[in-house]
Amino acid sequence: MKKVLSIVAIAATMLIISCGPSAEDKAKIDKEVADSIANEEAMLMELETQKAQAMQDSLASIEKMKADSLAADSVAKAGMKKK
Repeated sequence: MKKVLSIVAIAATMLIISCGPSAEDKAKIDKEVADSIANEEAMLMELETQKAQAMQDSLASIEKMKADSLAADSVAKAGMKKK
């Protein structure tokens, strides 16, 4: 009876151990996680770059509008002086 219980216990232990992920599976999962993190960081960097570019474009647009407004005011004042 002890031998049967010992064999069953060893078989159960081996079965439990064999059900877990293999070293290859663990390495594959680790690589997928690392790739996912790298992709996320790259995406965040791209968003930050786009945000900075949008800010620069907005500031350039504001400066252009100011310059156009000043030019229009100058033309209007010059037209008033001629009359």
